[in-house]
Amino acid sequence: MIQEIHTNDAPGAVGPFSQAIKVGNLLFVSGQLPIDPATGEFNSDDAIAQADQCLKNLAAIAAAAGTSLANTVKTTVLLTDLGNFAEINTVYAGFFSKPFPARACYEVSALPKGAKVEIEAVIAL
Repeated sequence: MIQEIHTNDAPGAVGPFSQAIKVGNLLFVSGQLPIDPATGEFNSDDAIAQADQCLKNLAAIAAAAGTSLANTVKTTVLLTDLGNFAEINTVYAGFFSKPFPARACYEVSALPKGAKVEIEAVIAL
């Protein structure tokens, strides 16, 4: 059974998709932009601060589903500048601990709304 997960503690979807979908004991969280849910705007123009907000949004959605980032199985990180990789790793490490989730990281030419970072996740329930 497929169940939509939604929370006001993370930004709403900016298109025809859900914040997250729960299937069995997995939660598939859509890519999170660095939007502060309180303001509906980017929290910063800085990629490192944007990564922090993306991860806070993921954490809020995980909590709404009854889980946490500690149960993250896989993430995908999208960056518009791979030159920020090391600094974003530092922020990322503050949200996860060993065993770290599997991860892919890509540099892309553009992200929605001009974001510099977007992060999605698969989290165990």
